[in-house]
Amino acid sequence: MTGIQLTPQDTIERGLALAAAEGADGCVVLVAETSSTNLRWANNTLTTNGAMRGSSVTVIATVGAGEGTAAGIIGRSSVTDDSLREIVSAAIATARAAGPAEDARPLVDGTTGADWDLEPEETSVGVYEKFAPSLGESLKRAGLERRRLYGFANHEVVTLYVGSSTGLRLRQALPRGYVSSTGKNADLSHSAWVGTATRDFTDVDALALDAELTRRLGWANRTVSVDAGRHPTILPPAAVADLMTYLFWQLDGRDAFEGRTVFSKAGGGTRLGDTLSSQPVNLHSDPALAGLEAFAFAVARSSGGSSSVFDNGLTLAATDWIRGGKLEHLMTSRYTAGLIGAPTATPDIENYVVSVDGATGSTDDLVAGLDNGLLLTCLWYIRMVDPQTLLLTGLTRDGVYLVENGEVTGAVNNFRFNESPVDLLSRFTTAGATVPSYSREWGDYFSRTATPPLLVPDFNMSSVSQAN
Repeated sequence: MTGIQLTPQDTIERGLALAAAEGADGCVVLVAETSSTNLRWANNTLTTNGAMRGSSVTVIATVGAGEGTAAGIIGRSSVTDDSLREIVSAAIATARAAGPAEDARPLVDGTTGADWDLEPEETSVGVYEKFAPSLGESLKRAGLERRRLYGFANHEVVTLYVGSSTGLRLRQALPRGYVSSTGKNADLSHSAWVGTATRDFTDVDALALDAELTRRLGWANRTVSVDAGRHPTILPPAAVADLMTYLFWQLDGRDAFEGRTVFSKAGGGTRLGDTLSSQPVNLHSDPALAGLEAFAFAVARSSGGSSSVFDNGLTLAATDWIRGGKLEHLMTSRYTAGLIGAPTATPDIENYVVSVDGATGSTDDLVAGLDNGLLLTCLWYIRMVDPQTLLLTGLTRDGVYLVENGEVTGAVNNFRFNESPVDLLSRFTTAGATVPSYSREWGDYFSRTATPPLLVPDFNMSSVSQAN
């Protein structure tokens, strides 16, 4: 079998057998098969398209028992039978050289899933069967109207296999796609952006995306200079996702317990149970959310504050992180749940929904109700300033607009902003209905989000940006 490419199932079974033969006390093997395809366009012309496949293997070997258990982790791509033996040996050697793992727990027990024997799923350019013709029409239309379109569409399917020495055999295939498109006027003096996420591109209409770009570029026929300061600002769902994704990533129970985040309690411990907002705002994850499906079990290729390699395969459940404005849960492994006093482990789930009880209406409805303020379509280059308050800074990009008497009346200059998404949860005054959203800043690798549009009465545009 020298140099032979193994199936995912054979890789796992052989890896587990090799680990047992070399004296490992426990082992987990993860195999991820990725199939992807993409389209690119620039200056109203489809420029490239491509299809790719990739494979990765992670071996987690454990030695010792109880509190003395140590783990060794080795990951590689494009593994063959020969290289698998080397990986398993290296993982065991790493475990034997390591000290006891503080997060050590018994490996998750399990049985063989019903779809275990299935091959990895694949995508192809055929996924764009409906999208591509409307994209072609929008590129043609833009040329006739002296606009320029630039963009990228991507679709991938990740099929993950997890097997362990305790009998766990899990498989799940997850599709994910997105479109990011920028429109510019003929002299390139103004630009606008739109984006959307999808599972299969059957629900993506390139002509509708182009119509929104055309509308926003039309708003820029009039330009207005606006000073820095605190302005009434409408954030559409995409801009809300830009900020809330960062908040979501900070829900780390270990970091909060150790006093390093906005969710740390003064004097020690976490803010679990504290009211973060008087508004009926919710932040929720569920691996079974329709349209936003995520892996239904914990996946950890390394141990950290909210994750543990010992938890691989742990069943994930719907989780309220924030409910009615109150912090209900933080992300924890089995180890960190015990550390912070949480009753059960609540590992990371790769999706989230932000909602406000009773909120209805769209971004356009919020615009219609605003006498004077700004419409901020997306953010970029977002960075942390202060983890204790989750103060973020960044820049506006591709579309900040003036709202007067319930209508968008022109484009304004760009800004640098300074805001905390935790503060925004208590300061927004109006929310719309939650809809699937796509973050400009984070959506290419975290796109399973749904958010509402928000009106913030005093969004902090800290300085004018010269970026154009």
